[in-house]
Parts: sequence; structure tokens; C-alpha cells
Amino acid sequence: MEAFCVKCKAKREIQDPQAVFTDHATPATRGHCPVCGTAVFRMGRTPAHAGMVAPERGAQKRARRKGKLVIVESPAKARTVGRFLGKEYTVKASVGHVRDLLRSQLSVDVENDFTPKYRVPNEKRPVVKELKSLAKTAEEIFLATDPDREGEAIAWHLVESADIDQDITKRVVFHEITEPAVAEAFAHPRQINMDLVDAQQARRVLDRLVGYSLSPLLWRKVRGRLSAGRVQSVALRLIVEREREIEAFVPVEYWSIEAEFLPQGAKRKDTFIAKLSRMDGEEPLLENEAGVKPILEDMEKAAYVINKIKRGERRRNPLAPFTTSTLQQDASRRLGYTARRTMALAQQLYEGIDIGEGGSVGLITYMRTDSTNVSEMAQAEARQFIGERYGQGFLPPEPPIYKAKARGAQEAHEAVRPTSVMHQPESIKEFLNRDQFRLYQLIWQRFVASQMTAALYDTLSVEVTGQTPAHEYLLRASGSTVRFLGFMIVYQEAKDEDAVPEEGEDSRIPADIEEGQAQKLMRLLPEQHFTQPPPRYTEASLVRTLEENGIGRPSTYAPILGTIQ
Repeated sequence: MEAFCVKCKAKREIQDPQAVFTDHATPATRGHCPVCGTAVFRMGRTPAHAGMVAPERGAQKRARRKGKLVIVESPAKARTVGRFLGKEYTVKASVGHVRDLLRSQLSVDVENDFTPKYRVPNEKRPVVKELKSLAKTAEEIFLATDPDREGEAIAWHLVESADIDQDITKRVVFHEITEPAVAEAFAHPRQINMDLVDAQQARRVLDRLVGYSLSPLLWRKVRGRLSAGRVQSVALRLIVEREREIEAFVPVEYWSIEAEFLPQGAKRKDTFIAKLSRMDGEEPLLENEAGVKPILEDMEKAAYVINKIKRGERRRNPLAPFTTSTLQQDASRRLGYTARRTMALAQQLYEGIDIGEGGSVGLITYMRTDSTNVSEMAQAEARQFIGERYGQGFLPPEPPIYKAKARGAQEAHEAVRPTSVMHQPESIKEFLNRDQFRLYQLIWQRFVASQMTAALYDTLSVEVTGQTPAHEYLLRASGSTVRFLGFMIVYQEAKDEDAVPEEGEDSRIPADIEEGQAQKLMRLLPEQHFTQPPPRYTEASLVRTLEENGIGRPSTYAPILGTIQ
């Protein structure tokens, strides 16, 4: 049996071989170089180990262990968690993943069950070395990485790369970085969930297989150093198909006719607008100006009267608290933030900010989620706040329950919400920068609104008929007024540019009109239109489309958009 001699710089036959076990119960052989006498060592089991009992893993050093080591991903998270745990805990950051597939090769053995080949990057070796040194002396080790598949995988990679003793290692999970949540997590630790780790590895392997197959094709056919991937290629196809739709679109002319009426006996300012809906009982064909002119001339001669009035009530329910995708969409519409910017700010709010309470505190729950669930404790706090701030009339009888709309939603976490509604945006504004404040205010308002009652509208729809010897015309108008603001006292939804306005959203109809009341035609308002092509994707609308089609996960939307741009 040979081993490498560091002095001779060559392999030598082991002299006086002795079968041994390392501190971590790994079989090995110890001996001397026959040329220079230097001690040599070779790992691996040999026939000489037969019948030998391996020592308990790490038993020799466990007696000297003391203290508790906690490993998280980021320094900011480490500072916040460390403040809650106290001096007996040492909290260190891995700064993300500590090992990954090799960048220079496929790193997946497709002939051997697609086994991945991992390596600790050079820039992460000092981190791993420090963690390995601390882990050797710690009495207990807690892996407190993020509560998703990626966080679970980071925890597993830490154990593997830093040679952490699994017998004293526990996994802790919390969805918000607050003192009660951290205390609850450390009171109920668990083992690493290998199902989640394997799910992350499968996704990573798929990404590598697809990317390494497609990227070289792009380099040859399009341009060098372009990136392709399992999900981003699908997103890019959506954009290309939309662009082709726009290029192939042929606009078609059409017209609409509206009329301004003044109820009999009303003041001049009490006019309202109604739209031509039927002509002789059928939908009018208003294809061009030539076809519209005779109708306008005939409508000028008609006598108009209100034929039907319908009054009603409409409820507008609050939206669910934010998920990752809805947060990115609303931040894009309202604040003009890119998905990447939104997630970076949300990460800062999640990991903790000093708001004058003796140290950093997490302001929002975990921001990578497809769930709209809310804890009972958070709902109870929100209901108490709403009742005291806005009154009992703004509270629904029971706390609302929302269902996730995303296809294939796993709902493993809570919705994105403030860790405490008592941290009102204005009260902590001085501790946040402008972008952090605007995003936190948006999250706070959306969550508080989601726990409030619906807004109530009084609706009014009117049918006006006009009669001439040649034709009978039916024009319709509808409007609504807010009777009770409900959740809208806190938050109103922002809409995409291509969103269709609700019927009667901007209409104003006099409240005192009556059926049978004659109407004076003030003017006709013909308008030429052309059908419009589908709009190009914005970041908000692309994220919505990805989610609706089950493409990607909450953690991947921002990287997808960043790559394809």
C-alpha cells in the first residue's frame, strides 16, 4: 500500500502500516516513509480494519466543546438574530451558498444518476474555514438559513463543506425575524429536510443541463456570452411571441356614439353621458364614418325619454396580502421599482433595521412566498389596531381567509406582511431611506386593508330610448358613488396600463332622475377608434403571466427578468 510522502514528494510504500480511525470515524492507515522516515497517512478502509469498531463520530473532541453556534446567510440577519439570542450564542453568516456546481464544466454525471459535482469557490473558502473552525468547538450548532428549499440546501451544503458534526446540529426555521418568532424556532428545532434539499438539487441540475445545452447554441447563432436557461428561455419566448403578435396586428376601424342629455327641468350642469347600445333591438354596426353619418342625422331628430332606472349596491372586496409576485407587480406599477430592486429592498426589511428599539428588528415576514396565509396572532393584532384606529365598522365579523391564485402554489409560508402593524410607516420613517419607506408603506397598507371590510358603492344604471320614424335607439349609462370607504380608506389597487376600466367608473348621473322623464339631447359625440395590438410586457405584467402559467417560482422572478433584459 502506497501513500504520498510530503518530504520526498513522491508516493512510497507505507512502512509499519497501522489501521486507524480519524476523529470523525473515517478509516485510514498510518505509517512511515521507508526512504526518509517521515510519517505518512492514507485515507480509506483496508482488510486490516476488519473487526475494528469505529469510534463515535467526534467523540474525542466533544468533551471540550462549549458554546452554541448559529449560522445564517447574511451579516445583517446575523446582527438581528444575535441580538435576540444573547451572549451564549455565536451568530455567523455564510454570505449565501458556500458551494455550487463547477462553473467551468457541466458538473453533472449524467451516466451516474445525474450526480452533481460540487466545489467550494475560492472566494468562499475563508468563510468555510472559519465556520469549520468554530463548528469544531461548539457544543450545539443551529442552521438558521431561510425557510425555503434554497435555505434548506444552504444548510445541507454547510454541513457537507464545513465538516459539521450532524449529531449536534439542528435546523431552525422562522418566517419573520422578531424576538418571539426566533425564540419559538429555537424551542422547536428539527433535522435538515432532505426532501427539500433534493428538490433544490433537482432544480439546480435541470438548470445546468438545459443551460449548458442551449447557451453554446446561442453563442454560435446569435451572440457570444448570452445566457439560456430552463425558465428564462420560456419567459423570453413569451416576449418574442407577443412581439410577433404586435408586428402581425392589423388595426380595424370602428366607431362609437355617445350622447349628452339634460333631464327635463334640471340645471345645465346636471347633464350626463349615455352610450348607444342598440338600434332597432340589435347591436349597431359602426364600421366607418360613412355608415355613422346617417345614424347621427337620424338621432338628432329623435325624442328621448328615460325608459328604465335601476338602483343597486356593489361591494368591492379588499385584495389579499402580498405574495412575492403581487408585491413585485404593485411595486412596479406604483413605485416604478424593478423586480430586482423590490426584492433587494424587501430583503433589507426582512433581515432587520434599527428603528430605535435597542437594535435591529425585522420589519416584514419572509418575502419569497406564494402564500396568502396570515397567522392568527397577526390577524388579532391587526383587528385590534383597525378597531382602535378606524372604528368597529371597518372590521369584518370574522378574520378573512384568502386562497392563493397562483397555479401550483405550495403555500409553505405566510404572506408578505409587516411583522407588527404597530410599526406604522410614519412612526419609523426617520429610520428608513426613501425607497425602504415607500416599499414598507406599501406592504403595511396592503396587509391592513386586507383585514378590513369591503367598500360599498351605490350603483345607478339608466336606459334612454329615442324614437324616430326610421329607427328606435337605446342608450345606456351607469355610474356609482362610494357609500362606505371600507378598506379603501387605507389602500387602493393600482392597475396596469392596459386594464379595462370598470363600467361606470368615471360616470356621473344626476341622482334625482325618474323613469318617463324627457331628456333634451345636448349633443352627439361620435368617436373614431382603431383596434389596438396587445401591449408589450411590462415587468409587472410579465410576472403576472409567469405566475398564471406556473412558470418559475417566487424566488426566480427577479433573476429571470434581470437575465432577459
